[in-house]
Amino acid sequence: MHSSLPYKIVAVASTFSPRFKQVLAEAKRIRDRFDAELRAIYVGEQTEETSQTFREAFAQLQLPIDSTIYYEGGGEPAEAILRALAREKIGLVVAGALEKEVVLHQFLGNVARRLVREAVCSVILFTKPQVKPKALRCIVFIADYSEHGLQALKTTLPFAEAESCERLYVIRIITAFDEARASIGSNAADPRDNKTNDDEEDALEKFVLSAGATEVPIETRCIRGNTGLAASDFVRSVTADLLVVPMRKNIRSLPSNIAWVTDVIPCNLWVIR
Repeated sequence: MHSSLPYKIVAVASTFSPRFKQVLAEAKRIRDRFDAELRAIYVGEQTEETSQTFREAFAQLQLPIDSTIYYEGGGEPAEAILRALAREKIGLVVAGALEKEVVLHQFLGNVARRLVREAVCSVILFTKPQVKPKALRCIVFIADYSEHGLQALKTTLPFAEAESCERLYVIRIITAFDEARASIGSNAADPRDNKTNDDEEDALEKFVLSAGATEVPIETRCIRGNTGLAASDFVRSVTADLLVVPMRKNIRSLPSNIAWVTDVIPCNLWVIR
């Protein structure tokens, strides 16, 4: 990883669900990737039983037995987790997506959805966490041309290298609405956001090059569709292991072309704030 690591503290949102140890194992992997300290957030009271459950899990996964645990008793689970994240100034939280599958779509559970929308920090959600995490070989990054979007890509590149990523797709979502706006010369917030179709590929290439050199094979794609869900379909079509979405802090309502990520999750999701 680069010398300026983005996260000093990684937290794992824990419930003693059947996937407790799997989510904890994934959080350990993320901790290692960022050379960070791992802490746990548990929704509920501290008892000898809960403390023992954590000690046993930490020992099994070769994590420090004395790792910090924040016990957040009372209230709705999402509220408790969000409260702890803000109070403890956590940089990144790892959680299970708790999705349900309906036909080909996986839907986020309530806690995961609120973390994506409201957390003050970055969020990584695992749809199918494993005790022995599998490498994230195919990663899709959704580009926006803001400074935050560029920094997010710079954060993603060394992570992808560490995962031995075989293909990083950097994609630009262009919906029918975007194209209509461009055709009437709308005043975009960033002039680079106001492009004809012919310019988009060049702009995306320049954006990727501006992030600097990397060993990761990168492919750029402009994804066009009536709605942003075309990007979700693309993520599934390349069997991506991780979808990365830059999201500026204090923004609750996402641009329409990526608003779907708060409901539908095509694979593991990393929201970079």
